[in-house]
Amino acid sequence: MQKVILGKTKLEVSRNGFGALPIQRISKREAVYLLQKAFYNGINYFDTARWYTDSEEKLGAAFSYIRDKIIISTKTGAQDAEGFWKDLDTSLKMLQTDYIDIYQFHNPAFCPKPGDGSGLYDAMEEAKKQGKIRHIGITNHRLAVAKEAIGSDLYETLQFPFSYLAGEPDMEIVNLCKEKEIGFIAMKALSGGLITNSALAYAYMAQFDHVAPIWGIQRENELDEFLSYQENPPVLTARMEAEIQKEKTELAGDFCRGCGYCMPCPAGIEINNCARMSLLLRRAPKEGYLSAEWQEKMKKIEGCLHCGKCKGKCPYGLDTPSLLEKNYEDYKTFL
Repeated sequence: MQKVILGKTKLEVSRNGFGALPIQRISKREAVYLLQKAFYNGINYFDTARWYTDSEEKLGAAFSYIRDKIIISTKTGAQDAEGFWKDLDTSLKMLQTDYIDIYQFHNPAFCPKPGDGSGLYDAMEEAKKQGKIRHIGITNHRLAVAKEAIGSDLYETLQFPFSYLAGEPDMEIVNLCKEKEIGFIAMKALSGGLITNSALAYAYMAQFDHVAPIWGIQRENELDEFLSYQENPPVLTARMEAEIQKEKTELAGDFCRGCGYCMPCPAGIEINNCARMSLLLRRAPKEGYLSAEWQEKMKKIEGCLHCGKCKGKCPYGLDTPSLLEKNYEDYKTFL
């Protein structure tokens, strides 16, 4: 099995990291089965978050008896020290453990630092002293915050969106992490579902020996797909590289990555999917997106309040109201 060393942490994780956000959508029994199957087939790294409803609880149910054999990262979205300790204590309880391998600030709008007034990093350091966490990490979708975190020398890992659709600014983040020996954890390696060829995505990621991708897994067939790459890892070929260039050309410009940080919408619009509907219709079986349920969801765009809240929260600086309108007009041509 291919492994990745997460920078200065020296943690050795499977290249197939298990992203545990999707398991909040399935039953506890199904989740425990998937998680244990992943472990017994060589996956040793599992990433979750306090915000992922019952995801931590499901990991705890699956792994409490083999805790020392796996690596867990989770996240806190707390805004102050009080919230930090509450989140940490809850995570430890749900995960049925007395320590977390990598504890991460969950997409903060700023880079927490000692003495910055928020109390967040100070609490993180104290938690590490107490042995409740072993390594300090941060996740983000903002280039500026990611760069600041890398330059601060305060973080051992950075979790950041990265796929073969990444541009030069994203690649700079990847390279800076290697230079600084910061473990790079790649989220959205399938670009929120826009990348449909997982073998191509895996082969591209494998070029970077310091990048540890986490794949969001909800179904057994998805897990089986990634497990198959452990025995026969896809290797990037000239044909694959040509396909990547074709994909980049097709998806050039501004497009919604589906991260969901614009949510919730006061008008009830499912922005993270509706704002990229044109791409979903062309890159996945379209029948499901033309159902009565999805027609109703798209129709909600007509009720957009143009309040600008989604635009202000988009980490990629997208004009989301405009994207919604364009996608809705395109959607109607399929009906």
